[in-house]
Amino acid sequence: MSAKVRLDRERAVALLRQMIRIRRFEAKCVELYQAQKIRGYLHLYDGEEAVSVGVVAVLRPEDWLVATYREHGQALARGIPMRALMAEMLGKLEGTCRGRGGSMHIFDARNRFLGGNAIVGGGLPLAVGTALADKMAGRPALTCCFFGEGAVDEGEFHECLNLAALWRLPVLFVCENNLYSMGTPLAIAEAETDIAKKARCYRMVSEAVDGMDVVAVEAAAACAVERIRAGEGPVFLECRTYRFRAHSMFDAQLYRSKEEIEAWRERDPIDRFARWMAEVGLLHPNERAAIEVEVDREVEDATAFAEAGTLEPVEELERFVLMDEVPQEQLLAPAGATP
Repeated sequence: MSAKVRLDRERAVALLRQMIRIRRFEAKCVELYQAQKIRGYLHLYDGEEAVSVGVVAVLRPEDWLVATYREHGQALARGIPMRALMAEMLGKLEGTCRGRGGSMHIFDARNRFLGGNAIVGGGLPLAVGTALADKMAGRPALTCCFFGEGAVDEGEFHECLNLAALWRLPVLFVCENNLYSMGTPLAIAEAETDIAKKARCYRMVSEAVDGMDVVAVEAAAACAVERIRAGEGPVFLECRTYRFRAHSMFDAQLYRSKEEIEAWRERDPIDRFARWMAEVGLLHPNERAAIEVEVDREVEDATAFAEAGTLEPVEELERFVLMDEVPQEQLLAPAGATP
């Protein structure tokens, strides 16, 4: 099965803009973190933008997305407003989770975004459960589950792939393989480093794709989604990518060399795509610079909104601890609904 992806100028520019939005948003987050306005952990997506942008581009509003703790790019690509996302990063009441989630736990039911997960591989069983619920209810939605190659070490990786294949569940598994997990090279963590091959052991359609190429990712995701919607069961994509920055802001990166990082920067997904667009006439001269100016304005607006936001009153901190305290209409709002 081969899905057709329309890549005209309008769509190409949209993909480029989305990757730039993610890169510039996170650059601002680094500034805010260093100024101690963002607290806790901060895991950046710098270098991996083509994966979430390419995959999310082929999803529908009714589909679910289960994210990792490196989820800022996935959240922006899914359509979570930058203002709300930045407010959540700063722990403000105007954030997607009233400031309670922060960087690692973004959640937005209205965009079918089932949150970041601080537990490695923790989103896998959530995705299988969501897909099973949709299948049993006869709903047409699929669930897209992002996770890193570090999750392959977890038992739930194998349990979830087995159940998804056994029950032919509508799940798109997307492994963002950036080679190092938290700081351990893949080659000394896995006897078999071909992760796509592991998925094929469960008789699941599986493909490895260049995660630094947004067009290749979108094409592979489109084909995978077409199979899933046709009732052919789950599909597995291994997107081979690289994070340019450290695992987190506390990572000394002693496990890789500066030369290796610079070599991968030559394959920067944004620069690479922009060069190709210019070569084939899809990007006008100075257009990238204009896009960056527009995005910088959006980032500054989101930052001003977040900094002017409010902290949740101490008296409110015991609310929403129990499930029956959360309004059902907030949990079950249809995709695209307004608050």
